[in-house]
Amino acid sequence: MRRLLGDALRTLWPRGEELHGPLPPLLLALTVATGLVDAVSYLALGHVFVANMTGNVVFLGFALAGDAEPSVLAPVASTAAFLLGALAGGRLGTRFAGHRARLLAAAAAGETALVAAALVTAAAAHGRVTPGVQYALIAFLGLAMGLQNAVARRLGVPDLTTTVLTLTLTGLAADSGPAGGEAPRPGRRVLSVAAMFLGALTGGSLVLAGHLVTTLALTLALLAAVAAAAHRHRSADAAWVRPRP
Repeated sequence: MRRLLGDALRTLWPRGEELHGPLPPLLLALTVATGLVDAVSYLALGHVFVANMTGNVVFLGFALAGDAEPSVLAPVASTAAFLLGALAGGRLGTRFAGHRARLLAAAAAGETALVAAALVTAAAAHGRVTPGVQYALIAFLGLAMGLQNAVARRLGVPDLTTTVLTLTLTGLAADSGPAGGEAPRPGRRVLSVAAMFLGALTGGSLVLAGHLVTTLALTLALLAAVAAAAHRHRSADAAWVRPRP
């Protein structure tokens, strides 16, 4: 337990010229945002994911097999938006390949703009999700999550993909002491899972209570805070801003 707590604290408050500097806590904040966004998409936008593409592929298969519950169009639209966002994230990764802080700042700013557009759309509809609002939100949020996922991949902080937990949970179990492993970064892995859970719990509670706009506003505030924090390091020349080999 002491080792787990110590690793978690080092994840949140890195010291000096460590390998990833302030990136881990900022990526944990983005993981919370993912939980919020997927709560919105699944609970308010027709049981579709905008961050978890595995779920969309499965839903699409169910729909084509004849299940009337998931629609065909929603997962297709979400996947297409996610791919376009990932394409934009890849271009940002190429443009800012030499400076990870500038890459994260640019990506978080882009996400902030996209979620702001989703917030304005939902607010203009007074929280009512008509088909037009549904697909507009799927597009904005899918673009944001694709962008985030591509940039998190380029940043290369282990166990902090911000949108997918399957490999994180697998590593937590497969690399553990009982499995014969050395249990690297258990605190970071636990925090990643906890961050996603916190976002989903908070977002789910708000959306189910009819507070769609509030959920998007909370997501926007979180992304803006990450963008501002990363922007502060845009001129940094520490070892952690350089791309990992």
